[in-house]
Amino acid sequence: MEKWVVKAKKADFQKIGVDFHIDPVIARLIRNRDVIGYDAMEEYLHGDLKNLADVWQLKDIEKAVELLNTGIREKKKIRIIGDYDIDGIMATYVLLRGLERVGANVDTQIPNRITDGYGLNESLVREAAREGAEMILTCDNGIAASEQIRIARELGLQVIVTDHHEVPYEEGEDGARKFILPPADAVINPKQADCGYPFKGLCGAAVAWKVICALYEQMGIPKSETEEFLEYVAIATVGDVMELQGENRILVKEGLRRLHTTENQGLLELMRANNLEPEQINTYHIGFILGPCLNASGRLDTAKRALEMLCAKQPEEAARLAGDLKALNDSRKEMTVNGTEEAIRLVEESDLKKDRVLVVYLPECHESLAGIIAGRLKEHYHRPAFVLTKTEEGIKGSGRSIEAYSMYEELCKCREVLTKFGGHPMAAGISLKEENIQILHKKLNENCTLTEEDLAEKVVIDMMMPIAYISRRLIQQIDLLEPFGAGNKKPLFVQKNLNVSRVRILGKNRNVAKTQVVDEHGYAMDALYFGDVEKFQKYAAGHRRMMLTYYPTINSYMGRETLQITIQNYR
Repeated sequence: MEKWVVKAKKADFQKIGVDFHIDPVIARLIRNRDVIGYDAMEEYLHGDLKNLADVWQLKDIEKAVELLNTGIREKKKIRIIGDYDIDGIMATYVLLRGLERVGANVDTQIPNRITDGYGLNESLVREAAREGAEMILTCDNGIAASEQIRIARELGLQVIVTDHHEVPYEEGEDGARKFILPPADAVINPKQADCGYPFKGLCGAAVAWKVICALYEQMGIPKSETEEFLEYVAIATVGDVMELQGENRILVKEGLRRLHTTENQGLLELMRANNLEPEQINTYHIGFILGPCLNASGRLDTAKRALEMLCAKQPEEAARLAGDLKALNDSRKEMTVNGTEEAIRLVEESDLKKDRVLVVYLPECHESLAGIIAGRLKEHYHRPAFVLTKTEEGIKGSGRSIEAYSMYEELCKCREVLTKFGGHPMAAGISLKEENIQILHKKLNENCTLTEEDLAEKVVIDMMMPIAYISRRLIQQIDLLEPFGAGNKKPLFVQKNLNVSRVRILGKNRNVAKTQVVDEHGYAMDALYFGDVEKFQKYAAGHRRMMLTYYPTINSYMGRETLQITIQNYR
């Protein structure tokens, strides 16, 4: 059962509206996003690259730049080791192109999800040493690779870690946390407790970009050249579902602007393969169309394909690689549907549906899809979910969480039954022995403190607003709040006592419901609903008056513009 909650944050919205020349509704929306104070609001509305913190505040950044400078000058072979997801691919590309620009002897390696697993492993380290590398530069991984980095140092390699994942820790009997840092020559990760960089929520590609920014500055290369990488940082930030707050919001806003005029042949062909135009790309297209194609390479084949596509100079080569990625993603989508249906069946036909933390074992599931299916389970049941699968190396799994449950912290309490784990509060990856599946399932649920209220799906509404208040000017001002995504959701409004007239189901796939809503004073507006349209149609037919949550839009058709709403929830 959905729990509808209207935010009730206080401020002088009239004054804010006057000060910033915005509608008081917009002022309320900004306050609802926990933006407090004149300076913070100014940055939220008009922030640009000047608002980013000084890159030299990153712990170990001076060490890293000095090591890279020496390595470049001495023509040392530098091997970048990334990760196989969208963040790792973009981080690898940024470092590769950035180091090539300054004449570095550099190459790349991206682990294979199946044979290598996540992050830096001993095999990759020894391979780098065998192939003449003198320095390893990690991106989007490395913070948890203490043993692997120790081996690298023993083999005579220098190691620079650039990462954004949580720093591993052990908890003492007194509850105090002892953080475990890898023995690298330099560790760049804003999540280190003693790192002075004020914004902690950067993705791996953003951290990699910061390193290139510092290197360019030290070498006297114009700052404008670092901005060429912002489109890749934006793709990574959105694709890795980072919160679009603070610096992330600025990076995505600036990156999207550059993406609209991108000259990267690979990205242009990937857009073309998905029938998209560069100038229309927004966070939705990255998160749900382009991003999945990039991730599909690492899931079902090798992420090196996606990197090759980004590096492609000729349109023909770029088109071929982009077509391959789209085909892989189409296959991934079909496999995901089948795996999700099987997982739901297992939950419904067993005692698992009573659990507050779902642990579902799908031995035949492709291990790269475990995380996606876990996400689908989380959405379906609104509770943390792990999906485990059988691999040659043992049992592997991925988890996706809800806001009230820190997945990484809960796994730390179960570390004795895991062979490997890592992640964030909202997502995690694990490895374990098959005989420990039931033990993990039991421990996670015994330790779980989630209440019924935590497990109730919350619909967070910005404010009550009559549809009669909607105007073109208001909608244009709502655009100031973009980019939307995690941590900066699209505004959601609610109005009660709306009459919903005859609902028509449209679209080739019959997935759109069109209707008209009329308030108590006779004010009417067109409305669309996407979702279970037949259920919506049936509900509307049986209820004269409804309460609706909605998002206002402008419908453009045949040169004519009209106001309309997109219905999100109803009761």
